[in-house]
Amino acid sequence: MFNDDIQGTAGVALAGLLGTVRAQGRPLSDFVNQKIVVVGAGSAGLGVLKMAIQAVAKMCGCSELAAKSQFFLIDKDGLVTTERSNLAPAAAPFAKNPRDIEGLSEGSSIIDVVKKVKPHVLVGLSDVGGIFNEEVLKAMRESVSTKPAIFAMSNPTMNAECTAIDAFRHAGENIVFASGSPFENVDLGNGKVGHVNQANNMYLFPGIGLGTLLSGARLITDGMLQAASECLASYMVEDDILKGILYPSIDSIREVTAEVGAAVLRAAVEEDLADGRDDVGPRELAHMSKEETVEYVRHNMWFPVYSPLVHEK
Repeated sequence: MFNDDIQGTAGVALAGLLGTVRAQGRPLSDFVNQKIVVVGAGSAGLGVLKMAIQAVAKMCGCSELAAKSQFFLIDKDGLVTTERSNLAPAAAPFAKNPRDIEGLSEGSSIIDVVKKVKPHVLVGLSDVGGIFNEEVLKAMRESVSTKPAIFAMSNPTMNAECTAIDAFRHAGENIVFASGSPFENVDLGNGKVGHVNQANNMYLFPGIGLGTLLSGARLITDGMLQAASECLASYMVEDDILKGILYPSIDSIREVTAEVGAAVLRAAVEEDLADGRDDVGPRELAHMSKEETVEYVRHNMWFPVYSPLVHEK
């Protein structure tokens, strides 16, 4: 079952995480080397972790167990490890083995984890406003990344882990910033702009829904969701991504949806799940080129245009 609060949030977050790799001037394949700290062990935080780990496993051809080494989960009680006595079943797969975290221990604080791990990305899905305080943000200056990323994904705005202004002020002008709540771009002075990326599920769920519908697939697989994320991550042109812009303008949402829908449809075909719809069956879908698939999805999109109704006497 597709749950937009879980898979939708995870999908758009994964697209942003992949985008931060490109913002560093690195190929997407370098995602396997990114150190990522996730703060928040609710359904959204665990969903992001799960999808990101699956992406790493796919890229490096390794098991999900091996792919987890670069990820760290923090909840209200600190760093989640296998030593926790009341470890929640949902969080258990992401708990760190104490032997693998030299210098850290069960329940280590956010600031201790950030200082020790020096992550490429700090992701917040905690619903705790301001939890990325000045000390935490300044610690991100020591990130091993040339362009550290901060994702304050909780909403509404009062629950955001930090504001855009605080992120650029304390973590540095060279960061990539994404949020779940809307923030204005930040004026950094000297004509420089700190770009704010709102990681909104709208970039993915219409395309996921339409692509699945047109494919005739009876379920939405992890592979289809990952295809949607990778499509969104690849959509941005190099000039924009190097400026720290991870997501396209809302003005291009229909084109983004067509591309995402086509990616989902092709993934369904590759996984032999596509039964087709109406007079376009699995054989026709399998023989469509990428461009033809995009056009097929675009042709089936709804346009909110209504014929005027005029009463004639």
